[in-house]
Amino acid sequence: MKKILIVIFIICSSIRTFAVSYSVTRCEPSFWWVGMKNPDVQLLVYGSSISDTKPSVAYPGVTITNVTSTTNPNYLFITLQVASNTVPGKFLISFSKDKKVVTKFEYQLFERVSGSAQRKSYDASDVVYLIMPDRFSNGDTANDSHSAVFEKANRADPNGRHGGDIQGIINRLDYLKDLGFTAIWNTPVQEDNMDRYSYHTYAITDYYKIDPRYGSNADYKRLGTELHNRGMKLIMDVVTNHCGLNYFWMKDLPSKDWVHQFPQFTRSNYQISTTYDPYASEYDKNLNYNGWFDTSMPDLNQDNPLLLTFLIQNTIWWIEYAGLDGIRIDTYPYNNPWKVADWSRSVRAEYPNMNIVGECWVHTSQELAYWQTGVQNFDGYDSGLPAVMDFTMHDAYLTAFTEEDNWNGGMRRFYNHFTQDYVFPNPNNLMIFTENHDTPRFNELINGDMQKFKMAYTILFTTRGIPQFYYGSEIMMRGEKNKGDGDIRKDFPGGWLNDSQNAFVKEGRTSEQTESYEFIKKLLNWRKANPVIATGKMLQFIPQDNWYVYFRYNVEKTVMVVVNNNPQTRKLDTSRFNEVLKGFTSGYEVLSGVTVSNLATIEVPSKSAMVIELKK
Repeated sequence: MKKILIVIFIICSSIRTFAVSYSVTRCEPSFWWVGMKNPDVQLLVYGSSISDTKPSVAYPGVTITNVTSTTNPNYLFITLQVASNTVPGKFLISFSKDKKVVTKFEYQLFERVSGSAQRKSYDASDVVYLIMPDRFSNGDTANDSHSAVFEKANRADPNGRHGGDIQGIINRLDYLKDLGFTAIWNTPVQEDNMDRYSYHTYAITDYYKIDPRYGSNADYKRLGTELHNRGMKLIMDVVTNHCGLNYFWMKDLPSKDWVHQFPQFTRSNYQISTTYDPYASEYDKNLNYNGWFDTSMPDLNQDNPLLLTFLIQNTIWWIEYAGLDGIRIDTYPYNNPWKVADWSRSVRAEYPNMNIVGECWVHTSQELAYWQTGVQNFDGYDSGLPAVMDFTMHDAYLTAFTEEDNWNGGMRRFYNHFTQDYVFPNPNNLMIFTENHDTPRFNELINGDMQKFKMAYTILFTTRGIPQFYYGSEIMMRGEKNKGDGDIRKDFPGGWLNDSQNAFVKEGRTSEQTESYEFIKKLLNWRKANPVIATGKMLQFIPQDNWYVYFRYNVEKTVMVVVNNNPQTRKLDTSRFNEVLKGFTSGYEVLSGVTVSNLATIEVPSKSAMVIELKK
């Protein structure tokens, strides 16, 4: 009886061996470039039992320097070293079992564009227009729904897919350039193949693929080209903290530690302060870094070096492929801070001028400064982030125009905020904003008050930092956060063929929308022509009696900004500003186009601002 069982076992084993069919079903990145500063590229290779094979390459200048397998036999991580003198072209990666080639995969190396590493990024000379692609403009109705993804278009659902896409953005670039914007930041455009609420695209299910409802990879690359043809810049929203639950690897993880796992679903506590709290418990820290952002967003484990390299290379791949001019990184403090700092430094090692702004949603300047590179933190931490989003200035906008001026309120909120700039290594590289896709619409907060609107954006566009502007605010779009995110992410009127209103054209705007649009256009195009706002120094005076006055200046020009937050037209006695005004005899008021002939006393209408170019 024992002999019979042995024979059966041998036969079954033989059948299983011959039944294995090796193939490569995914390889990421699918191509690379010759001439990168880091000559190594790690390939994530996925295929049935592929780790049973041995990869090889026979192409001059390309060497396999490392092969790593994991506990999952369906993955191999292959490191290729590409010599700087390698000739771009296609070659085969062969996979052998028992010295016999069982499958092959074609790989390609492209020639790197000359000067790519030294590309200029965005800075304080730019004004960034933030777009949610699904809600901005529908340029290609054929891709509103797609067979390859679950959620189909349903414009009647505030939280559904509405059909905006990359072609729609391209169609509106002249509109944005004419307004005076110099860069766009889109919320993520990679595939988000979740069954619902996928329009925000922060639950990415394929890091190397543009969501087909937005278009193709080639369309995104074309967006970059069209922007560059207009002298504008493209900023990509990168998500390293989490992916979407429907990412292919979630059904077949490369290793158990690829994502953070708990006995049952465990959400992040969202307590960024645990990073720098000297008394923080490991329990609380763990929940902040390792808890899931949401049920649909598995938390990625950057402690896994294979995953960290994957994330670094993916960002570099998009910069090189699409010609990106900058990066915005989502939920930066929810990553492992030390590992995501490696991500930042690795990207900037390849692109030394690349500006990366991190979303660090904290409420004091001291906390915010912790996340900007160059600060001397008590724990030795350096984020590698050149820029951070100035949420503390955003907090000032939440109340400054809806409360009485006092020691800490009204215009004092801006003054007090700027007094804390000493904690930042580079305050001019903070991204400043009144609102974004996660906050209440600013125009809702001020109840559509045009005077407050103009005061707020005068301050935004003339103080230090990189201004970011949320789509639709030029026509005073409104939305209530407490009604849900869909209400603050409404469709831009005119972005869809049959819209009853088209605010993209002059004839389609109401008188109020025309006034706000023309105000933004005038101020931004003036700003673009006056580098003193981007690179000049700033000097401010303590707000008194509902007045806020500050100056931007360099050796060539001095600009005086006067904000009258009083409900009446008032005359400003300028004697206390003589340390700056001395030697100037008149001024040109940018917004009205009127000459200010008497600088000793300036009359300013109620609830308004003046931007005055001083003349000698």
